[in-house]
Amino acid sequence: MNVWGIICLILAVPFSVLSIIFALLKEKGAILISGFNTISKDDREKYDKKKMSLDMRNCLFIWSMILLLGAFLSYCISKYCAIMIILIWIILFFKEVHIDSEKAFGKYRKL
Repeated sequence: MNVWGIICLILAVPFSVLSIIFALLKEKGAILISGFNTISKDDREKYDKKKMSLDMRNCLFIWSMILLLGAFLSYCISKYCAIMIILIWIILFFKEVHIDSEKAFGKYRKL
């Protein structure tokens, strides 16, 4: 296996572990989401923590599967497959990153 495949594998492991943690903690896992723990307790009650945790679990699981696919393809086909997969992961990662907390958590507001 080449370096890029190993990088994919190294990145996939923590994402898999985190997705399992979010699955086990269910709605209590929402506190682990970056930025959500800085919101006051009163404001946190205005958000659907179960949906937040579920979305984070799914996102982390998808990232880990994509990266595992990259490791597998780099082993079977070429190191360029892993590089392409890492670029896809970077795009997906930055799609999920928000500086503004309203943008990040707005879709989880309870009505």
